[in-house]
Amino acid sequence: MQDKDTLTGGMPAVNDVEGKRVPKGIPSVVDAHVHVFPEAIFSAIWKWFDNHAWPVRYRMNARNLLDFLFDRGVQHVVALQYAHKAGIAEELNLFMTDLCSSVAGRVTGLAAVFPGEPGAAGILGRAFESGLAGVKLHAHVQCFDLNSPEMEEIYRACEDAAKPLVVHAGREPKSPAYSCDPYDICAAEKIRKILDKYPGLRLCVPHLGADEFEEYAGLIREYDNLWLDTAMAVTDYLPVDNPVSLAEMRADRVMYGSDFPNIPYAWDRELKELAAAGFSENMLEKLLWKNACDFFGIEL
Repeated sequence: MQDKDTLTGGMPAVNDVEGKRVPKGIPSVVDAHVHVFPEAIFSAIWKWFDNHAWPVRYRMNARNLLDFLFDRGVQHVVALQYAHKAGIAEELNLFMTDLCSSVAGRVTGLAAVFPGEPGAAGILGRAFESGLAGVKLHAHVQCFDLNSPEMEEIYRACEDAAKPLVVHAGREPKSPAYSCDPYDICAAEKIRKILDKYPGLRLCVPHLGADEFEEYAGLIREYDNLWLDTAMAVTDYLPVDNPVSLAEMRADRVMYGSDFPNIPYAWDRELKELAAAGFSENMLEKLLWKNACDFFGIEL
């Protein structure tokens, strides 16, 4: 682990050196976990991170952060956002649609919705009609139980439209600053219930399901409609131990994601870890682009 500077009230920054391009020997790269928000919301998020999580190293607007990644060799980005309260999803979805149009063919944008808000299914229907390719939810921020009644409308909307759903459903990283306890509303067994009830739903859980790594490694072996992404979980940063190596996990159900720009270390830290892991070319291709293309329906 790199030397770190501890910040009062949060996790440390990492002063590692960033590369100018994706590491040598890396095949095509689809980053399946990149956050984009309007500038005012980004500023509020970064302030929250400063106070309760870690210092965000890359602070730039949505279009600039996309160009940053493209200029360094990332070929395609899956752009994520979430509505932290009811009533703003339509505005966020319009923002995402416009952003995707500005870089046509290089960004797959997901829709936002606040679970339980009036007309949630209609909000998603309009987002899908506008070209957005799926949905992103964050249980910790939005404070919904994965098996709550208001979630059923969203699961059905995604299943009926054949659109993938990305849900931060792992219990970590949690914070006492959240207005709910992630350990009360998130669990691998709750995801199992969703997969059983909605077999046509394609679902991705980020961060390898932290901290229930073993449970999620088992679930992707058991269910063909579940994927995981690697965001921040293979960078030796999060304060949770992962007893499961990527080499032991189902190779066609794990995809690379960076969590850019809301990271406290170099943009390519995770790519360097993956490049140095000794994976076969076939395994790297699956991790770094093929699995994301399969899940999100991306054509490079």
